Amino acid sequence: MKHPILTILAITCFLNSWADGATNRNVEIAKHLDIFNAVYKELDLLYVDTIKPEKTIKKGIDEMLSSLDPYTNYIPQDDMDKLKMMTTGEYAGVGCVISQKKEGILITDVYEGMPAQKAGIRTGDLIVEINGKSAVGLNVTDASEQLRGESKTQVEVTVKRTNGKKTKMVITREKISIPAIPFYTEIEPGIGYIYINGFTEKSAAQFKNAFLDLKENKKISKLIIDVRENPGGILDEAVDIINLFVDRKSTVVYTKGKNPNLNKTYKATRDPIDKDMPIAVLVNRNSASASEIVAGALQDMDRAVIIGERSFGKGLVQTTRDLPHGGNLKVTISKYYIPSGRCIQAIDYSKKNGKEYSQRIPDSLTHEFKTIHGRTVRDGGGINPDIFSADTVSSTAGYYLYEKDVIFDYVTEYQKKHPSIPNLKDFTYTDKDYDEFKAFVKERNFTYESFSETILTSLKESLKEEGYAEYAEAEIKALEAKIKHNIDTDLNLFKKEIVRSISIEIAKRYYFQTGMIIESLKFDDCKNEAIKLLNDTERYKKILTAEQGNDKKE
Repeated sequence: MKHPILTILAITCFLNSWADGATNRNVEIAKHLDIFNAVYKELDLLYVDTIKPEKTIKKGIDEMLSSLDPYTNYIPQDDMDKLKMMTTGEYAGVGCVISQKKEGILITDVYEGMPAQKAGIRTGDLIVEINGKSAVGLNVTDASEQLRGESKTQVEVTVKRTNGKKTKMVITREKISIPAIPFYTEIEPGIGYIYINGFTEKSAAQFKNAFLDLKENKKISKLIIDVRENPGGILDEAVDIINLFVDRKSTVVYTKGKNPNLNKTYKATRDPIDKDMPIAVLVNRNSASASEIVAGALQDMDRAVIIGERSFGKGLVQTTRDLPHGGNLKVTISKYYIPSGRCIQAIDYSKKNGKEYSQRIPDSLTHEFKTIHGRTVRDGGGINPDIFSADTVSSTAGYYLYEKDVIFDYVTEYQKKHPSIPNLKDFTYTDKDYDEFKAFVKERNFTYESFSETILTSLKESLKEEGYAEYAEAEIKALEAKIKHNIDTDLNLFKKEIVRSISIEIAKRYYFQTGMIIESLKFDDCKNEAIKLLNDTERYKKILTAEQGNDKKE
């Protein structure tokens, strides 16, 4: 009888210890909530100025949540429409993108077929009044709140055209729905291309319709799925898209967290539409969350070849919880794991370095996993592509021409001279056009400091502080002469990159978001790599076998 009694005693001690631990934790929570409550009451009673409770307490909540991860957020009642837009892709408003300028609110993009475009708003217009009140000095958040509103209500705006003329317009707000699949096409004979903008409600249905149209009407036999710049979204939508290409009952992804009741396994619940068609998935450093699940699950199941850059590395799952007074808490509850068993979360938010920044998990601490065919894949750092193909690297000159709105303003002037442009298949931005752009840049007296020059300036200051300035003067002057940029030289040296940016901006002005995607594909090395691979059946098959491994070229 000794052993049963000892077992019972051990269990009793464990339960008592666990209960004591839970009780102590609850006591600590209650204690610190009391302290927080007392501090605020004292401030409200004694502080020299009046404290706004909604602002002060929200800041306290935000600071508390910022110590966890970037995805756990408090959403007050006034911001619930933003949460709805994130999950559904829908909101009620006018359908344009804006930015703040000294003179008012600049229209930087207009959605095709939406209220702003119907009313005659054009990219480049400047809103100077909203409902009779000046928009000068208004920030983007406040302007957005005034432009948004209930469907079928109206907002009056006064816009200043690029010619200086002011025009009053009445815009009738509508329900704005941003398509998850803004563009798909037969990009080459037999090869389909589908761009996924995000994973909101109905994304999978829109993807399925696009795929069936390509398969049944264009008779495609190969497919490119593009999730570059895709920040993710609803997990179920990603699972349903994967389900189109893998066997029923296949495990697509599963989640694990502190609360076992919230853990879930997602399986393919339907028969696939096509489980044999060769697929290439395009990813880049900004492909995150649900887009990484699509790429990673298809990679783990050896169902697609992944092409591009290493993805972002967001392996965390959030859910929303209702709070008192109409607010909401978006909280990270678990990590997700794709079929091989790996989690691709790149940053461990529980660990900090000396500067209080979360640390990215080093490659040396990642682990090996195997795909269905035995290929080696790793966890802890996003989805590593099977074929590495980097996006176009931005030069400093190209970056500042875009960032300082030089390209934007030039294209606005371009539109004045060109009421229309040809179909994008026939459109070409010519050398003569580029000469006009170079003249425009010089007229603007455009200047910038390169990254190398910024570092050299910092080095000169350090040398001066440490007493080495005179000693290293000759070398510094020689280095300055070598790296000093010249606008004419830079405009010629980085012509290809700058022309790409100009062409895409022009296409967006005349053909909206669809045009932007079509034009960008003309300059797309990653897309070209995918076409090349899909046309090489033997290479495609070899990549998806353990013997071949992969074609990574990092």
